[in-house]
Amino acid sequence: MRSRSSTRHEIRRKLAALSALAIAAALAVAVPTPASAAARLDNPYTGAKAYVNPQWSAKAAAEPGGSPIADEPSFVWMDRIAAIEGAGDAMSLREHLDEALDQGANLFQVVIYDLPGRDCAALASNGELGPTELDRYKTEYIDPIADVLDDPAYADLRIVTIIEPDSLPNLVTNAGGTAGSTTQCATMKANGNYEKGVGYALHTLGAIPNVYNYVDAGHHGWLGWDTNFVPAAQEFKKAATTEGATVADVQGFIVNTANYSALREPYFKVTDSVNGTTVRQSKWVDWNFYVDELSFAQALRTEMVNQGFASNIGMLIDTARNGWGGSARPTAAGPQTSVDDYVNGGRIDRRIHAGNWCNQKGAGIGERPTTAPESGIDAYVWAKPPGESDGNSQPIANDEGKGFDQMCDPTYTGNGRNGNNLTGALPDSPLAGHWFSAQFQELLHNAYPPLGGSGGDTQAPTAPSGLTVSGKTSGSVSLSWTASTDNTGVTAYDVYRAGVQVGSSATTSFTDTGLTASTSYSYTVKARDAAGNVSAASSAVSATTSDGGGTGNGTLKVQYKNNDSSATDNQIRMGLQLVNTGTTSVNLSTVKVRYWFTPESGASTFSTACDYAVLGCGTLTQNVTTSGSPAAGASHYLEVGFGSGTLAAGASTGEMQLRFNKTDWSNFNEADDYSRSTNTAYADASKIGVYVGGTLSWGTAP
Repeated sequence: MRSRSSTRHEIRRKLAALSALAIAAALAVAVPTPASAAARLDNPYTGAKAYVNPQWSAKAAAEPGGSPIADEPSFVWMDRIAAIEGAGDAMSLREHLDEALDQGANLFQVVIYDLPGRDCAALASNGELGPTELDRYKTEYIDPIADVLDDPAYADLRIVTIIEPDSLPNLVTNAGGTAGSTTQCATMKANGNYEKGVGYALHTLGAIPNVYNYVDAGHHGWLGWDTNFVPAAQEFKKAATTEGATVADVQGFIVNTANYSALREPYFKVTDSVNGTTVRQSKWVDWNFYVDELSFAQALRTEMVNQGFASNIGMLIDTARNGWGGSARPTAAGPQTSVDDYVNGGRIDRRIHAGNWCNQKGAGIGERPTTAPESGIDAYVWAKPPGESDGNSQPIANDEGKGFDQMCDPTYTGNGRNGNNLTGALPDSPLAGHWFSAQFQELLHNAYPPLGGSGGDTQAPTAPSGLTVSGKTSGSVSLSWTASTDNTGVTAYDVYRAGVQVGSSATTSFTDTGLTASTSYSYTVKARDAAGNVSAASSAVSATTSDGGGTGNGTLKVQYKNNDSSATDNQIRMGLQLVNTGTTSVNLSTVKVRYWFTPESGASTFSTACDYAVLGCGTLTQNVTTSGSPAAGASHYLEVGFGSGTLAAGASTGEMQLRFNKTDWSNFNEADDYSRSTNTAYADASKIGVYVGGTLSWGTAP
């Protein structure tokens, strides 16, 4: 199908050619082509003055500390048909373009985002068009946008488009055969409407001489594995040669759109190893070939050229929310006690899991929009305007086609796309695209490079005073202090245990949990304001947790399911998973799990086995020990240990399928075993003990 825009341009070019021939015949002289601000450029960002969205700018400037970034350029999102003419009080596409001319800008940035069955793996950003409504996408969405962009009034503007975030990457990873797959993505892969829609958009918009199309290419934590990388490039090539499109319609690609992946990881590389173990084996990297967006973008550019795209294509990186600054930002490599300690201690990206994408806690403003910052990179851009929500944390009725995605709920324990971890999302978030003040303040506070010194507030609050211990248990310490003062106002207090930040509070109190009984801890507190200025530390205070006694009450818990249909056979089989319900990470090398049982008669020696573990069976230790104080059903226990690594706040180790037997293979009678239960689905197990540093942290010992 030929677009109206394409046909219109062909007519224009033919008329121009006929006119040129007539002039040449009459005058027999060459007519030079006049220079134009819209002359096609290898990099449209070179020498550009980019448009600043006045509606976003006003919201940013109205926020405390927001003035330093209020004049930064960002993309305008066309996320539904109504956005073209302006929905509610939002400006129309034409009004934005007219305002760009009034600003004297020569570059305008817009996101094309309304595919049929849009965002098949993220309900928060689902769209208005059903999976089969490709014709509506063409005639009611792309064609009207093309009509506006092709207006001669805007011919001197370089118009940069981002074509359909998340669509093609979803076909690579979420359309079948993986833990994160959805039926919606399988449908879109089968009907081909993502590829057809992207191809039509590229062909139609690419026919406009001053439009520069960049196709969305996910991010390194999505497509960086060898099983995804080349297949993704092939998928991009397929879409770029569909519905009349050619690779010439593609200016380049953009990575990290509306995401949080760090631009650079300065303190570790994918080629590093710790004690002979490669960084790729760490839980965070998880065998990925890339650890940050810059290396991924540059490698993807090379691969796209290999796939047949022009050798001068460029890459964009969205840096609006990947700064990861603030007091939690590492300043050196992590310890080399294990590969996980090394990576987790030094990584800039502080998310629980790289699959977390919704309103991330701890995120910060990243690099400001910059032209040609690195080889092969056309620009760092702000595709997702800071302060616009990724999605609602609870169901909200709306007429925008946006659903409730549990990945935006901070209490949701995850799915296959984020390793079944907590989401790391901020609470109380509005619909996707709506203003989210709490997120904006979080981004300001954690900006990197910092915002101080950019014409904004540079005065730090006074140090908190009167820090005292207001309460304690065997597993927690409660603190309170006197408020700090600041010229613009304190926004939060950061709490440090032995110099390491363990949490933040918007009030003058905080409870640190997940501690070990009968142990001394030292604390200080710092205040910060909206501009990211941080006070000096308070005076230190120490507290010793109470004696834990025989029953643990820490923030680790163990869940159990019975994998053994017979209580009288020759093996004991179980599934275990350890869950961190606290607010701080736990060093797994200090943790042991004990399952108590009686072997009855037979051999007094045992063999153990691990059939499967999300962490990897090689990371676990198992041994059977005689109880020091035998009790009914508990003369022995299986002790499970973890060689290394950390368990993040809210995270689970995932399933561990374990079994053991007596070396003579004689039968057990498990019916009276202290720790045994009959549940065949995971449930909290209060009679299985979790010990941290040798102290019972969860469960009741026999």
